[in-house]
Amino acid sequence: MKQLILGGARSGKSAFAQRQAAAAGLHVIYLATAQAGDAEMNERIAHHRADRPADWGLVEEPLALASALQTHAAPDRCLLVDCLTLWLSNLLAAGDDRLDAETRALLNTLPSLPGQVLLVSNEVGQGIVPINPLARRFRDEAGRLHQAVARLCGRVTLVVAGLPLTLKDCPA
Repeated sequence: MKQLILGGARSGKSAFAQRQAAAAGLHVIYLATAQAGDAEMNERIAHHRADRPADWGLVEEPLALASALQTHAAPDRCLLVDCLTLWLSNLLAAGDDRLDAETRALLNTLPSLPGQVLLVSNEVGQGIVPINPLARRFRDEAGRLHQAVARLCGRVTLVVAGLPLTLKDCPA
């Protein structure tokens, strides 16, 4: 099953996704999209690493997410992607051609992947309209991405204050 897990900053979405992955009873591979560009991001990455079980696999892929998913998906695996909005940020920095190509690749790849796939992402569309053009574009691109991914997932969960709210549950 494919599952999209949305939530705001520090909502508990990553912890929820990790519990879902652990409960799957499958070998888990964590696909990290973050890039450590500064000391604060290094700290965030270290925190996430410390929270994960040591026996989980790790793949760091900031751009070619569809390719990494194709490479590592298997019927006996659970892939946990954390997170789509960092991936989107990386793609926005890489340019429009890469953004369009990688987004299309993800949406084309996702339905055919074997095993379980958990996709974590930040819900950023519930605040005010940003004043900065790049921030507005990011918010808009994230909203479109979430809608498209949600259509392809059997389950969509919104996590608020550590509490999951199921928005869609159509397991295959």
